[in-house]
Amino acid sequence: MIQEKITIGTDFPLDGVLTLPDNITEPVPAVVFVHGSGSSNMDEKVGKMTPFRDLAEGLAKQGIASVRYDKRTYKYGFKMVRKGGITVKEETIEDAVFAADMLRKDSRIGKIYIAGHSMGGMLAPRIDAEGGNFDGLIIMAGSLRNFEQILKVQFADMLSQSKGIKKWILEKQTAKIMKGFENLLTISDEEAKTRKFGAGVTMYYFKEMESFRADEYLKNCEKPILIMQGDKDFQCKAEIDFALYKNLLKDRENVTFHLYENLNHCFVPSVYGVISKAQQEYNKEQHIGENVIKDIADWIKEA
Repeated sequence: MIQEKITIGTDFPLDGVLTLPDNITEPVPAVVFVHGSGSSNMDEKVGKMTPFRDLAEGLAKQGIASVRYDKRTYKYGFKMVRKGGITVKEETIEDAVFAADMLRKDSRIGKIYIAGHSMGGMLAPRIDAEGGNFDGLIIMAGSLRNFEQILKVQFADMLSQSKGIKKWILEKQTAKIMKGFENLLTISDEEAKTRKFGAGVTMYYFKEMESFRADEYLKNCEKPILIMQGDKDFQCKAEIDFALYKNLLKDRENVTFHLYENLNHCFVPSVYGVISKAQQEYNKEQHIGENVIKDIADWIKEA
C-alpha cells in the first residue's frame, strides 16, 4: 500500500491522502470519499473510529485506490461562517469534484467512483451531476429524506429514551431547532439566511439543499449504484431509508443493495443500538469489517 500526500482545492486548500495499491502495472479503479454532516478530518474520525481510513486501507489491499481529505469546514469553518450563506456546494461538492478531476489526470487511475457516507451519500447523486462525472455511485447509510424529516425522527427517538429534567431540556431544544424549519421552502433566501441553526449555519443551508433532491437525480442516473446500510443504524434507519432506496430503484438492474446485520451508521458492530448513547457507541474503537470492504471491491470490479 502506498500513501501519497495531496492537496485538494486551491482557494481553500485541504490536506489529503491518495492511497494506492502496491505494484501497479495498469490503471486501477479509484474512489473519492465524501463525508457525512459536520466538520471532519480526512479519516472521517468520529469518537475512536476512522471509517475512511479503514476503507482506504482495506480497498488498497483489494487493488483499488482512493482519495480522502479534510472537509472544508474542518479547516476553514470560521472563515466560511464569516463569509455567510454557506451551502453544501461550498462545504462539500466543490472539493469532491476537484478530487475527481485530479484523479483523471493521474495515469495510474482508471475508472473513478464516489463513496458518500451519511450526508455524503445524500449528496453523491448531485455531486455526480454537477461535475463529478463518476463511473458509479456508492451510497453508504444515506437517505432520500430531507434534514427536517431526519431530525424529527432522531429527536423523537432521543425523547423516548430520555427522562426527567434531561427530557424537559431536550424538548425545549428540539422545539427551538424545529421551529427554524417552519415554512422554510416558501420564505425568501434572504429570510432563510437570517434564521440561525447552529455552529454558524443558517437555515438557508437546508433550503438550498432541498432544492436539489437526491431522488430526482437518481431517477435520471443510469450509472451503476451500490446502496449499503446497517440494520442497527439509528441515524439513517434501514426500515425507512434503505426501504426508500429499494422502492425508488427496485426496477434497475444495475443497482445493488446490501443490508448488514447488526452494523451501525459507521458500518461497525452495534454496541448500544440507541441514539441517546451515540457518543458511547462511537467512543468504542472498532473498524469496518472485511466483508463490507470486499463487497465494495467486488462491486467496483464488476461495475
